[in-house]
Amino acid sequence: MSLSIDLGPAPIRAPARISLPAEKPHLVGLGREALAQALEKAGVPAKQVRMRTAQIWHWLYVRGVSDFSAMRNISKDLREKLISEFDISRPEIVEEQISVDGTRKWLLRYPPRGAGRPVEVEAVYIPEKGRGTLCVSSQVGCTLTCTFCHTGTQRMVRNLTAGEIVGQLLIARDRLGDFPAHDTPDGAIVPGEGRLVSNVVMMGMGEPLYNYDNVRDALAVVSDGDGLAISKRRITLSTSGVVPMIRPTGEEMGVGLAISLHAVRNDLRDILVPINRKYPLEQLLEACRTYPGASNARRITFEYVMLKDVNDSDEEARELVRLLKGIPAKINLIPFNPWPGSNYGCSDWDRIERFAAIVNEAGYASPIRTPRGRDILAACGQLKSESERMKKTERMAAGAAA
Repeated sequence: MSLSIDLGPAPIRAPARISLPAEKPHLVGLGREALAQALEKAGVPAKQVRMRTAQIWHWLYVRGVSDFSAMRNISKDLREKLISEFDISRPEIVEEQISVDGTRKWLLRYPPRGAGRPVEVEAVYIPEKGRGTLCVSSQVGCTLTCTFCHTGTQRMVRNLTAGEIVGQLLIARDRLGDFPAHDTPDGAIVPGEGRLVSNVVMMGMGEPLYNYDNVRDALAVVSDGDGLAISKRRITLSTSGVVPMIRPTGEEMGVGLAISLHAVRNDLRDILVPINRKYPLEQLLEACRTYPGASNARRITFEYVMLKDVNDSDEEARELVRLLKGIPAKINLIPFNPWPGSNYGCSDWDRIERFAAIVNEAGYASPIRTPRGRDILAACGQLKSESERMKKTERMAAGAAA
């Protein structure tokens, strides 16, 4: 059983097209330098830019405000100017669902960009003992069509901007009461101590490395120690294997790496994870061996979904061990999470345990991931929104406006 909360009087589905005033530049997701440039361009005196940048940064990411009028140490005249020039609003929460296990899923709607339509994505919060993990989306839809993944059945609409990615964390902290209490929205849960969102995983909708620049810029904001302050050691980026971008991820982002592996043979992986046809296992694993920062203290995570009679034999467990030799690694075994229309089944539990035992005996940690949020389709591989695919002309126009 799950609890679904309607958070507003508006209908769940917006019209395909809505008429909005001209877009104002959005400050959320900008780095400090870009934020300073935006303020200077808007007429903030040069001698004030550094101070105003620090103030706005603090209000956005430490205090969690979404309205310039709440920035009390900024003069009224400047606040009015900021209101007229810029946007710092949150995405709209269309629906919030709460699983019986405490997992929360938000369906978020972003306004049109350029000539495009409003789009929707999903983000998931997973509470655990001593920590809380936010699963963040990087794209609306996905191009990869992994056959076991629900998101892969949704056509690609567009990349999310850095601000739209950061906005998912802001929404989660709003709803969980993770910002200072006086800014906590009605109905949110206020933590007794510490932060409820302590970890971020780029494992939601989309392939993060096909939206590299926006993901990089967003994670720089998320990991900034004077703002949202999520340590890079608590951020993990999952890729299906965009090999050319793996090394830059380590060099420029410095976050943990997870590989959506799921097969130990190219012929099977070509079916399960079709990007393998472009970047086969040999290239992918070599990129992992040379990933900057990988060590026994900071291992690469290999995600392996357990599909009954497809990839779960003893022989495949032994081959997995052989393939990962020399890579500081741990293997997350993921019981397949069913979704409407899927052609796969989950491996039997004793089969999963036998597979894990073989990997463990070879010296690799191989935890079996406990499915979370299955009852609200919030588990791994189950995310999907109903955004329609943009026409090619709309995507081009939206890209030019970004």
